[in-house]
Amino acid sequence: MSVPAPDTPRARADLRLRLVFGDGAMIGPGKADLLELIAETGSISAACRAMNMSYKRAWMLVETMNAMFRAPVVQSARGGAKGGGAALTTTGEEVLRHYRALERRCADQGAPEIAAITALLGDMSGEK
Repeated sequence: MSVPAPDTPRARADLRLRLVFGDGAMIGPGKADLLELIAETGSISAACRAMNMSYKRAWMLVETMNAMFRAPVVQSARGGAKGGGAALTTTGEEVLRHYRALERRCADQGAPEIAAITALLGDMSGEK
């Protein structure tokens, strides 16, 4: 077993939380980021552009999330003379708020374990 030298490059650890519900429905970082960007931009198309995601994929994710929860998470209006747009519903705001709080809690509470696992990593520089 080799132990890397103290100055050996290590990968930075990022915690990525995904909640998988019994029937395979899930919410993770991608869907949370999409919700956040829809809230910030007021637009599904602007949100998917910011994420470098196709509009079709973004719509599929929004429709999936809208079907997952008791109430829709995103409400949208078609474009036209007055323009379209999208906004999070109260349910969407709650889902996003709870998800982000859970992410923070897991990162804070798991920091010692994440640091311990990171300390066991080998050289991640790709120059072996």
